[in-house]
Amino acid sequence: MGVFFYNILLVLLKTGIHLASLFDGKAKKWVQGRKNIFETLEKTIPANEKIIWMHCASLGEFEQGRPLMESLRAQGTGHRILLTFFSPSGYEVQKNYKGADWVFYLPADGPRNAKRFLEIVKPSLVIFVKYEFWYYYLKKIKYRNIPLLLVSALFRKDMSFFKWYGGLQRKMLSRFDHLFVQNEGSKKLMDEIGLADITSISRDTRFDRVIEIAEKFQPIPLIEQFIGNSKVIVAGSTWQEDEEVLQKTFTAITNLSLKMIIAPHEINEAHLTDLKKLFPGSVLFSQLPTANRQPAISLS
Repeated sequence: MGVFFYNILLVLLKTGIHLASLFDGKAKKWVQGRKNIFETLEKTIPANEKIIWMHCASLGEFEQGRPLMESLRAQGTGHRILLTFFSPSGYEVQKNYKGADWVFYLPADGPRNAKRFLEIVKPSLVIFVKYEFWYYYLKKIKYRNIPLLLVSALFRKDMSFFKWYGGLQRKMLSRFDHLFVQNEGSKKLMDEIGLADITSISRDTRFDRVIEIAEKFQPIPLIEQFIGNSKVIVAGSTWQEDEEVLQKTFTAITNLSLKMIIAPHEINEAHLTDLKKLFPGSVLFSQLPTANRQPAISLS
């Protein structure tokens, strides 16, 4: 795919999201979150700051970048941290994250947007997490000689980077100063396209986060009360297709004492209503006695 077709895809992406925002809440947040974004950045970020900029597509990538972000902060170098998201699924959950000095949506890719963003932020280091490849941002970062890293990257043979039409995608990868990949398979694929010298295996940084959460585990009384002595199935970050399979499976199980906890990826009202239809006997976590948080967990 050449730059010409990439530009067409950018136009189609932005047009599609703006049209979807008329009836889809997530798309609406994507659009609204970027209104006057540059004016807000200019008012918020002081000049002459030493800034490390980390970008994540969504919440899952944030959890992979979080251990690295917190490690950088703990080093006490005096750098401040800017965290950006592409998706509302990440931004809306972590917009008040205390581990970063600022949290914003990333302005849509394009030569003018990328140039203006970098002129405002002037990062000393840029870290992209796992799956974010925006041509103009990567191009402008490289031209400014700003150190650029990709962390927790995971590649498969069927991805466009390794197809005959993936020249532009391969060029985007070559703009990184170093690629930290999760496994041997990803490293081998990088070697095959000539990027062996800038690629290292660092495993999945999300494991660091999982270990940290496990070590700091605090029981949730309402959940423990719900489970009792029963065995429980926990399904996290589920989508509609997952939930339909879970419903069929759960219905077929004859163990009446088995319980299930579903933590859906999307927690908007429409999705929760659909979940209640799939699991008529379920109760939302927010509906349990003394629960005072937004509906995030559906219990069956």
